[in-house]
Amino acid sequence: MRELPRQLTVDELAELFEGRTRLVELLAETEDPLGRADDVVARLDEADKVEALSAHPAIGQRSGLSERSASEQGSDRDPAVLSELAYLNQVYEEKFGFRFVVFVAGRAKREVLEVLRARIANAREQELDTGCHELVAIARNRWTRT
Repeated sequence: MRELPRQLTVDELAELFEGRTRLVELLAETEDPLGRADDVVARLDEADKVEALSAHPAIGQRSGLSERSASEQGSDRDPAVLSELAYLNQVYEEKFGFRFVVFVAGRAKREVLEVLRARIANAREQELDTGCHELVAIARNRWTRT
């Protein structure tokens, strides 16, 4: 397991966060970017938070995934679960205006489906914060596992 780095490039961060966003650019300018990521996220405006979340692939997405995302999402191919995930992802995005992001590494899609069902009931501001917190957790985990 690797320790959190003192500095990362935009390209390294873009890989961890699934795209080059304002969040990634700010983190690249920050010493201890993964350690201070929650602080940087807290200073982002809503549009930049939405951009960061929307760069991440949808849970259950089967094509166009980075190698990391494909590995994290696993091989669970139950058509009923995938169909419900696709439907609830759409409901979530229509309600909140951004993608559902949750730490999934090692979790069955049925378990993630339960989390998605529960989080749809949340308020938008709460979900924006929760999604960003999950996004940072994913990036930290990706760094320490490689």
